Amino acid sequence: MIRITRVYSDANGESHFEDFEVPLKNNGDIGFLSDDEPAKSIVFREVSPSYDYDFHNAPDRQYIVLLEGGVEIETSLGEKRTFETGSILLVEDTTGKGHKTKNIEPKLRKSIFIKL
Repeated sequence: MIRITRVYSDANGESHFEDFEVPLKNNGDIGFLSDDEPAKSIVFREVSPSYDYDFHNAPDRQYIVLLEGGVEIETSLGEKRTFETGSILLVEDTTGKGHKTKNIEPKLRKSIFIKL
C-alpha cells in the first residue's frame, strides 16, 4: 500500500485532510504496482526556503510528490499537518476557502505536481 493524504473542500467550502491508501499488486520481479491512473501533465517545482503562502486553492486537481524539503499545510478550519520528503498529497480543494502552505526547513523545497 502507498499512503496518500488528500486535501479537499466540503460542501461549505471548508478544507479538510483525509488519509487513504492505494493498493499495490505483486508483479513479480518488477515489484508491486498500483493500477494505472490517467494524468494530464506533470510540473516540476522549486520554492525558496522562505516560502509561506496564505490561503489559496489548488489550481488543478493534482498529486504533489515532495522530492526535497518538508511543508506544513493548514486547512481552513485550522488543522495543521507536516509532510516530509517523500510524502504524496492529492490536492483537490480547487474551490472553497483553500489551504495555507509553509516551508518547514531552511532550504529549497522541490516537488512534482501531477495534474489529473
